[in-house]
Amino acid sequence: MKTLTRAALAILPLAFASSVFAQHQTFTVNPGASQVSFFLGGADHGTHGVFHVQSGMVDFDRTMPGMSGSIVVSAASGDTGNKSRDHKMTTEVLDVAHFADVTFAPQSYQGTILASGDSSIQVTGVFTLHGTPHTITVPMQIHIDGATCTAKAHFTVPYVKWGLKDPSIFILKVAKDVDVDLALTGRLNPAS
Repeated sequence: MKTLTRAALAILPLAFASSVFAQHQTFTVNPGASQVSFFLGGADHGTHGVFHVQSGMVDFDRTMPGMSGSIVVSAASGDTGNKSRDHKMTTEVLDVAHFADVTFAPQSYQGTILASGDSSIQVTGVFTLHGTPHTITVPMQIHIDGATCTAKAHFTVPYVKWGLKDPSIFILKVAKDVDVDLALTGRLNPAS
């Protein structure tokens, strides 16, 4: 009986360790299945567009609120369907010659990430735009189905307040904030 109890006590920490390790995962973004869309309001109309996600990897643990990693978006990939407007956006407003990437580095989250199904969390991290870091918190919807994971977020970026050029001219006025929708799809694997 004592041998059985000792064996059980010896196995218990290993079982707990493997359970905790199973909570620690890496979300690797599939750039081809992910995108950032945006809407910029204007006096007489709004502008819709998309940016290309270059890469992304987020390491997290469902038992602790910490996160790490980075989502990288190509600033030069902005596409509104109007070449002249896109050129002005990428060269004059985003200055892609000096700031090629827009990044978000998650640092922590509030809420619960379920092992499968839908979860709603608040993610806090550093959003770097035009070379300047800004700490933001965004609401995020996560769906996990086996090894497939999707993460969606909607948030507002006060780009003029953050130091970017206001593209308004004469009577063509645009909003000083841009609405952003982030949609990421990828694979979920145990962290190495």
